[in-house]
Amino acid sequence: MLQFFNGYPWVSLIELLASAVLLFGAVRLKTTPHLQQWIYAYLVSTFSFFIIIMLLPEASIAAFVWVLMMPVMAYLLLGKHEGLILSVPFMVLGLVIYFFFLEEVGSASSLIDLLNMVLCGVLMQVFMHMYEARREEAEQRLVDMAQTDALTGLANRANFQATLARTIAECDRSGDGFALVVMDIDHFKLVNDTLGHDAGDHVLQNIGKCLTERLRTTDFVGRLGGEEFGLILRNVKPADAFELMDQLRERIANDELRYGEASIRVTASFGIAQWPEHGRSAETLFCVADRCLYSGKREGRNRVLPAGRAQRDVTAEQLAGGAG
Repeated sequence: MLQFFNGYPWVSLIELLASAVLLFGAVRLKTTPHLQQWIYAYLVSTFSFFIIIMLLPEASIAAFVWVLMMPVMAYLLLGKHEGLILSVPFMVLGLVIYFFFLEEVGSASSLIDLLNMVLCGVLMQVFMHMYEARREEAEQRLVDMAQTDALTGLANRANFQATLARTIAECDRSGDGFALVVMDIDHFKLVNDTLGHDAGDHVLQNIGKCLTERLRTTDFVGRLGGEEFGLILRNVKPADAFELMDQLRERIANDELRYGEASIRVTASFGIAQWPEHGRSAETLFCVADRCLYSGKREGRNRVLPAGRAQRDVTAEQLAGGAG
């Protein structure tokens, strides 16, 4: 309304149309699959409109204050990198227009006005960049805390299950296979009961370190809870998965840990399920791997048991029980 009575009906019309588009965007905000494109369209249009306002013959100095809003809007809506790329060109253009708006900077007063605008613009850009960098770092720390086991530094159970679901989806598309391994430390309660929970924590940390050192970069490992760990071995055949886990079993069994004056030796049992041979869902794979793990524990622990072997053992037990 003010632009209309100020003699700029076309500016008034643009603002009216922009308001209608923004109202439509507010309705679609939570449902649109193209949020990033909407944000770019909004920011580019808004910044361009700021520039147009500054170019009007009767523009006031107050119109140039909108230059200082550009980095705030860009960084909050796009983040550190994209916000920097979008806001800097528009801010430079706005400052150049302000320079010509002053007509001359020969007087101290005009020069002060120009330097105030330039300094405020630069400081606003720097402060927003620092703020967004700190915010992203804090957000990443929260994400890491939510996805990482605090004791071992490995992925926690929720992170491991999410990675397993993602691995299944990727392998379903590519046709590749993988192995799910569930590992459990044998007689771990005995370590806690005889040497204390600090000694148990020391064992868990060492096991976590051993797992990350021995596995390939394409593999994934997490602590599922207590003394149980999970491993995802990408693109491995059943025989290769068994050999890799058997080597890991031997290393754990032969490793002697020092805790004060005490010497700690532990062993571990492993159950292996292969995707898609033993199941196509995460629940089925976990069930098969768990059965293999506890079959190995029944056989005496310190064993690696693949799904085929465990299933044959279970069938033999059932037949023996039926014959009895």
